[in-house]
Amino acid sequence: MKAKTCSTKTWSIPAAMLAAVLLAGTATAQETAPTKEQLEAMKQQLIQLQKKVDSLQGRVTHQEERSVAVSAADVAAIKAKKKGPAGPILDMTSGNRPGICTFDKYNCVYLTGRFHLDLAAYSYDPSSALTAPQNPHNGFNARRARIGFVGNFARDWHWTLIGEFGGSQDGAAQLNNAFIQYRGFGNTWIEAGYMDVPYTLDEQVGSNNILFMERATAQTLAVDIAAGDNRSAFGVRTFGKNYWLGSYITGPVVGADHTQRAAVGVTARAAFVPVRNENFTFLIEGDYQGLITPQTDATLRLRDRIEVRVDPGVRLLDTGVLANVEGANIYSAGFAGAMNAFYVQGEYFSFNIQRTAGGDAEFNGGYLQASYSLTGESRRYSESNGAFAGINPRKPFLMGSGNWGAWELAARYSYANLNDSDAAAIVRGGIQRNMTLGLNWYPNQNMRFMFNWIHGEVERFNAGNVNLGAEYDVFATRMQIAF
Repeated sequence: MKAKTCSTKTWSIPAAMLAAVLLAGTATAQETAPTKEQLEAMKQQLIQLQKKVDSLQGRVTHQEERSVAVSAADVAAIKAKKKGPAGPILDMTSGNRPGICTFDKYNCVYLTGRFHLDLAAYSYDPSSALTAPQNPHNGFNARRARIGFVGNFARDWHWTLIGEFGGSQDGAAQLNNAFIQYRGFGNTWIEAGYMDVPYTLDEQVGSNNILFMERATAQTLAVDIAAGDNRSAFGVRTFGKNYWLGSYITGPVVGADHTQRAAVGVTARAAFVPVRNENFTFLIEGDYQGLITPQTDATLRLRDRIEVRVDPGVRLLDTGVLANVEGANIYSAGFAGAMNAFYVQGEYFSFNIQRTAGGDAEFNGGYLQASYSLTGESRRYSESNGAFAGINPRKPFLMGSGNWGAWELAARYSYANLNDSDAAAIVRGGIQRNMTLGLNWYPNQNMRFMFNWIHGEVERFNAGNVNLGAEYDVFATRMQIAF
């Protein structure tokens, strides 16, 4: 509200009256000298005029003070409006997760989900009549069909609750993630619950952002021992611009029989980023995983599919059940780098399985993969994950606009060796070698279409020197939606 000011007209009334009196007095004086009574009367008139002037000035001062007070109240009201309403507000994250929050965003709930729908065809040549299976099934698989909620309360407490309605077997729905994080210490997070344990480089990239439809076999074998998805865990991570450190104690996975002793493990991961700038970022990392307490029957089995999941029964690489297991140590190291549109990543794994009888077993494996963005996008480093995120198209696809999203070419070589020919521990799990080529199309930041061609072989000889492996080519595609 605009404050009123005293105008020249306000002061002109008493001034004119005073001037008139003075002029009248002067004129009278020129004609004849005033008497004593006249002088006294003039004095009283001047006193009355002064009182009127003081009264007018007081009114103006009061009006100004009142106007200032009203203006201050208006300013306070405007500021209150800027803070927002006391009730809930609708919100949308940068990744297009819809949600609802209190006006200060200290308490929020967001809807999240990911749908990975796979289709594959196998060209398969078994090495012998004993190879199983002899003929994989082409088909369709809802590799991941997750829906759930993420959010925070009291600002620093973050939570996740997600259900899984897909999987390698399209089985019954089950819990995927259910955990709580405390982030009150800034870049140091304490977390507990059922989660995807932050162990290995490719696991931290995340299934929405990995280069290929499936991670390399050696990595999958490692995380399945005492880490990976759906795993109960408690731990802490701390990170900054050039480092990531974390360690977790792990327990059983979702669905484990809690009436029996569950496997207990520990993981540790350290990543360092010696070079990080606008055009080039380079990361090196090391990991450790230990199986501290094996499950009740003291057994362990390492096996995996041929880096595609449409037919879940194709498990050519298999150690069989290893008995008398008392523990395991897995050591790994990796690196990753992004230079503008070019990206490269690799990891190596060394497995040591300790047994009370039958001798210890040693295995190894690794992979090297690279990609190039044909449209120029670069993978950016994520500090909280200690790994690289996915591609966000510069020009999202929109029919008729001339924009076609982002396109990426990728290639990978991977191997896994589950043979141990030590005289005390002969394990014939086989050797798998795969070469994969991929093409990824990102119409926008929430969608991706993937095409993978996997050419590979598994050599696995039994005690009679019969090859239980196969050679194969797999053509697979995925439609992915994630938010």
